[in-house]
Amino acid sequence: MNIAVIPNLTRQHALETTRQVIDRLKLHNAVIWLADYCKDDFGEDESLNFAQTPVSIKNSDVVIAIGGDGTILHSGKIAAEYSKPILGINAGKLAFMAGLERHELDLLDNLFSGEYTVDKRMMLEVMLFDENGLCTKRFNCINDAVFSRLNNRTIIEVTVESNGKLVNNYWGDGVIFSTPTGSTAYSLSAGGPVVNPTIESIILTPICTHALFSHSIVFRKDERMTVYATKEDETALCVSCDGEEPISIPQGCCAVVQSAQSAADFIRIKSDSFIEILNSKMLHH
Repeated sequence: MNIAVIPNLTRQHALETTRQVIDRLKLHNAVIWLADYCKDDFGEDESLNFAQTPVSIKNSDVVIAIGGDGTILHSGKIAAEYSKPILGINAGKLAFMAGLERHELDLLDNLFSGEYTVDKRMMLEVMLFDENGLCTKRFNCINDAVFSRLNNRTIIEVTVESNGKLVNNYWGDGVIFSTPTGSTAYSLSAGGPVVNPTIESIILTPICTHALFSHSIVFRKDERMTVYATKEDETALCVSCDGEEPISIPQGCCAVVQSAQSAADFIRIKSDSFIEILNSKMLHH
């Protein structure tokens, strides 16, 4: 079995955890791929293969991401491009998306015995359109797409439409569109609902709006959402997908958010239910 190991070595326990993972995988004669940036720490091991992250993932049967949720998100999106399943191992504090904790590495044996399931998680596709209606950029999100003012110093008025019908004009810090997977991330912090990942939907949560009644709305996964800065508001709108670098949306342009055609495949080795994971990860922190 070819396995890509993608660690975030800036995490406190990531280096030690990665060494333990590699040792465990070697017991099963796995062909192990690491990213080029790991050569300084693992280059002395001639049994390992090194390549750029997308290449190592493309060459693998399974992807193992070691770190926090950011590492798992970033690796998960690349894995989804190549239709590879991913297993997250927590080397940080919370890591809600991790399938294993550092003290559970013996369960990696299940990858080779086939004792695991794969959960398909819907993703969002974000498309940016210019003034002429031409699509200029596309992104996929596992967690969320956050629309806000570029410098975050003043409030902004954002218009949201669903299938061409006005949903609301939100006057505040912006809006979040999240997947059920992302409902336990920024959307939750902004007052959004927790949604079981098996209930495929698009969750709209306003951020610090100046309104008495402005709650989250859960839409069907086949809704096509359009977002733009209200015409009277000349401030710069931007979008950040899964916490990555914000992309500016110029005045007169818009973004469309919809369910992506592809899904992210997360390996689940343990039999914990969604509520059990929620209790252990969220209620105890």
